Amino acid sequence: MSATQMAQLMDGTSLAKRIVEEAAVKAAEISQSTGTAPCLATVLVGEDPASVTYVRMKRARCAKAGIQSRHIALPATTTTAELIDTLAGLSADPEVHGILLQHPCGPHIDERAAFEAIAPEKDVDGVTMHSFAAMSFGLPGFVSCTPGGIMRLLEAYDVDLAGKHAVVVGRSAILGKPVGMLLLAKDATLTYCHSRTAGLSGIVREADVVVAAVGRPRLIQGEDIKPGAIVIDAGYNPGNVGDVDFDTALTRARLITPVPGGVGPMTIAVLLAQTVNAAASQLGIQRY
Repeated sequence: MSATQMAQLMDGTSLAKRIVEEAAVKAAEISQSTGTAPCLATVLVGEDPASVTYVRMKRARCAKAGIQSRHIALPATTTTAELIDTLAGLSADPEVHGILLQHPCGPHIDERAAFEAIAPEKDVDGVTMHSFAAMSFGLPGFVSCTPGGIMRLLEAYDVDLAGKHAVVVGRSAILGKPVGMLLLAKDATLTYCHSRTAGLSGIVREADVVVAAVGRPRLIQGEDIKPGAIVIDAGYNPGNVGDVDFDTALTRARLITPVPGGVGPMTIAVLLAQTVNAAASQLGIQRY
């Protein structure tokens, strides 16, 4: 790309809107044919302001899509055992089709143990080991929502990943690791990087596709972006700042996600779409 060219923005807001509209149509069909609306249960431990906001936003989106929501607010003093009991109860409840445990839950909670209390068929957030294994082996199951949203964005912008060198910066269990598995499934050549990677800039400079998901503002500078690369910024830091220095990367990338308005809206859209699919399966309807 020449210095005067700017990257095309990958509009996650518009694509997410279409996905939610499609989910709403399917939710209405399920409600009409079965008499039961898809239902997502949200579980929140404590009153972290950001988490409260996220859950409120997800419930509002559910309402617009014709998906019922059931919210369980637990005190900050909730133990891991108590949280597991709550999640196990929701897993056994036939009126609940999807379960979302808002995280982080607090340092005293064993989050992995809590996630594993969610039945795989209701793991619409894609956080269990079962879901990760299904993603890794290309088997039926629910993908982690942010990685799933990233893949839908890449597909919408006709990005052919076969043979491309994809660099994922981040190794979290619900973002970095699963998005790598999904990229690998599309025949990308994959490199994982993280906070302790030596020579990060040099590795990023060789990438055809960069997925930044480490949670460090402007960690990746524009000068490290290979001209013509695709940049997916899945980071979100205070001040609406991503993990990529957007202004400098804009002059080198071919496609780039803005923050906000890129990956974020896609996460919720995939959550709702997977909730509708979960309801269809549990209610005996052919999965969409």
